[in-house]
Amino acid sequence: MKNKTTIAFVLLFLLPCFVKAQKWEGLANTPAMGWNSWNKFACNIDENLIKEIADAMVEQGLLDAGYQYVNIDDCWHGERDSLGFIQADPVRFASGIKPLADYVHSKGLKLGIYSDAGRATCGCRPGSFGHEYQDALQYAKWGVDYLKYDWCETEDINPIGAYTLMRDALRKAGRPIYFSMCEWGNNKPWLWASEVGHSWRTTGDIFNSFDGIDDHGDWKAFGVMQILDMQEGLRKYAGPGHWNDPDMLEVGNGQTVNEDRAHFTMWCMLAAPLILGNDIRSMSQETKDIILNKEVIAIDQDPLGVQGLKFAAEDGLEFWFKPLAGDDWAFCILNRSLEDKTYTIDWQKFNLTDEEVSKRSTSFDSVEYTLKNLWEKNPKKANVGTTKKAKSVTIPAHDVILYRLTPKTKK
Repeated sequence: MKNKTTIAFVLLFLLPCFVKAQKWEGLANTPAMGWNSWNKFACNIDENLIKEIADAMVEQGLLDAGYQYVNIDDCWHGERDSLGFIQADPVRFASGIKPLADYVHSKGLKLGIYSDAGRATCGCRPGSFGHEYQDALQYAKWGVDYLKYDWCETEDINPIGAYTLMRDALRKAGRPIYFSMCEWGNNKPWLWASEVGHSWRTTGDIFNSFDGIDDHGDWKAFGVMQILDMQEGLRKYAGPGHWNDPDMLEVGNGQTVNEDRAHFTMWCMLAAPLILGNDIRSMSQETKDIILNKEVIAIDQDPLGVQGLKFAAEDGLEFWFKPLAGDDWAFCILNRSLEDKTYTIDWQKFNLTDEEVSKRSTSFDSVEYTLKNLWEKNPKKANVGTTKKAKSVTIPAHDVILYRLTPKTKK
């Protein structure tokens, strides 16, 4: 009897050591939507900017459209206190992060913050290495809702261990915090991160170019098309609660309206997080029309949670399909070329079955779909027929057409 009691006591004592921590569930049933400071402002940030962005998120209709996170990227940090707890920059964020979070929350929004798994951030501020639990506790105390966790200064650090450690720390801190892993895809996080983070970067940084590479010697940044190509083969790893992240949006930062529309559309087809990176306080109407298009956003936020697939490519055109809830499909033609392209859609050429993920079939040989042009501004002109017969379309250079297909008749 004594031995049984001793064994029971030992098992009870050791049980916590074998309980696996979980990431916070329910925070990413659909891809995250919000704004991040880095693409437009880099290190030129302060608390007044973040407050103004929060105000603009509401005033410009972004909150109503689904954008909820206001994310502070690198360079908000001050020093650690005598106990090792990170503090905000005393000049740029003089009021501290907690009052800023309270302000953002008062607008119906959520606050995101940034750190790094290494010894220093990419902007040379204090990293979280060796302070993971302290930082997680501090973020929870401040009321933070989202953590972007970068990968600079990580020599000899194991990525799986580092990101799992911060996941555990966030969970133990007791506040639900979305965990955005920014490991750049170097260690193929799609293979191991579904139980660690809510999303993971699949590539290096994006830069404000539709098609190009910015070579810095020891690292490179990539244009929209290069990052799109890097998503090949990754769709089977994404789904509700765990998303491939091809990096933040450059919409509104100076590319053409056609390119911005194509960029936004392809991120929606990828079921990617929609994290804006422009100055939303002073957007053009063209930018607003793109990022506030609720029917295009619905493609990204579709509850089925399936990443789109590239079915074919021909003469500078790419043909993409994305299965949606309710037997609908999104169909996109991307024109990567520098010339307008006219193409006749023969729907029978696009009979396909998504064997890899959804197991759904387009079945154009037996199902007739209605077509809605999601980028048509005039609602009376948006419904453009059905798939019963071929359709001729013109896709401008560096642009897209995007249809929502809804079954009309079945066998």
